[in-house]
Amino acid sequence: MKVLVKLGGALLDTPEMRHSLARQIAEVRARGVELVVVHGGGKQMTRYLAERGIESRFVDGLRVTTPADSRRRAQGIRGSVNHGLVASVNRAGAPAVGLTGIDAFLAEAEQMDPALGAVGRVTRSNAGLLNLLVANGYIPVVACVAGDRAGNIYNVNADQMAVACAAGFGPGSLYF
Repeated sequence: MKVLVKLGGALLDTPEMRHSLARQIAEVRARGVELVVVHGGGKQMTRYLAERGIESRFVDGLRVTTPADSRRRAQGIRGSVNHGLVASVNRAGAPAVGLTGIDAFLAEAEQMDPALGAVGRVTRSNAGLLNLLVANGYIPVVACVAGDRAGNIYNVNADQMAVACAAGFGPGSLYF
């Protein structure tokens, strides 16, 4: 059975909660479930950018993202949130692999609205890498960053990333 789970960044904000979720993820995988995890990290990104002297601005609930912020966001969400979750899942005994939508064109995006800057909407998903990893016993852990074929990097809403990954991966269940 294939399952995709989307975790909000707020759930990953403390080590205790992250480790608890990682144990649950490892338990589900141990029961033979083919599992993909997609996560957000808005709260962590606000903190990461603030530590670098960058104030977050939102329009209709979406973070305005300059091209420079987009690269910082990719570094922060992949380096901090994604690696922390992957390390916790590995620690819980299940082999996890950290990814973004940029990897192997997992999620291609286009700019959503010029007023939002580098905020994207996923236009295409390619689950080949997810299927390859899952078939070989790994848990893909996907951060909500996507790109396009021109090398642009986009901040993508984690719920939308989860739906895009699910559309390609074809799970029997999608949990938010």
